[in-house]
Amino acid sequence: AGAQVFGLSTQDTAFQRAAALRLHLPFAILSDDRLDLARALSLPTFEVNGLTLLKRFTLVVREGKIEHVFYPVFPPDGHAEEVLDWLKANPA
Repeated sequence: AGAQVFGLSTQDTAFQRAAALRLHLPFAILSDDRLDLARALSLPTFEVNGLTLLKRFTLVVREGKIEHVFYPVFPPDGHAEEVLDWLKANPA
């Protein structure tokens, strides 16, 4: 669909790099370990064992503008297809 995919996490870059290698992810994971982006965009978070983590969501961003938000993401196993369908129905 001509889209770029990035993950976003509140863990630090070293943790993300290790996770991306371990999970064989085909995309980069961006770090928001200080929660700057999460706070600026009021992204959905939750806490586990003193860690603030991001809930699952998808942003479609075109030319620096958030065009669509998928939240909540459920069930997660069909979400990639849902996003691809939306991108095909809403070409740039």
